[in-house]
Amino acid sequence: MDLEAVDAVGFGRSLKGLGVNLLVRDVSRSVAFLSDVFGMRAFQPTRDFAIMTAGPAVVLQLHADHTYHANPLPSLLPESGPRGSGAEIRLYEIDPDEAVSKATRHGDATLLQPATNKPHGLREAYILDPDGYCWVPSRLLRDEEVKALDT
Repeated sequence: MDLEAVDAVGFGRSLKGLGVNLLVRDVSRSVAFLSDVFGMRAFQPTRDFAIMTAGPAVVLQLHADHTYHANPLPSLLPESGPRGSGAEIRLYEIDPDEAVSKATRHGDATLLQPATNKPHGLREAYILDPDGYCWVPSRLLRDEEVKALDT
């Protein structure tokens, strides 16, 4: 599917499985953050909406707050401060060390946890974006890293 040219109906009808839509204060700021830090690609970005991809398997949508005017969800959002408390958006096969480095240079990020080897076999970091969503880039631990956890 050509994500640059697909219309709303065609895109909507193509969606399968699990979908992630994020309400954001500023779509262009979120597009810049996700592109800069995680290497995501933006398709059809406007002040209202963007389709974002990471590799062949991740598709998510960004919607500006004002586009949800007829939806009850915005009534639950805080007027200021972080959003998405308690949710993690996990990006597998995104190098966490590289993402941390880019996030700290980006300036709009809050690093909750630097890249750390975890006992469940992943190296991961916790990064809050400008809207307060928690992104967790991770990669598989190499055999020697797993062995080092056991000692």
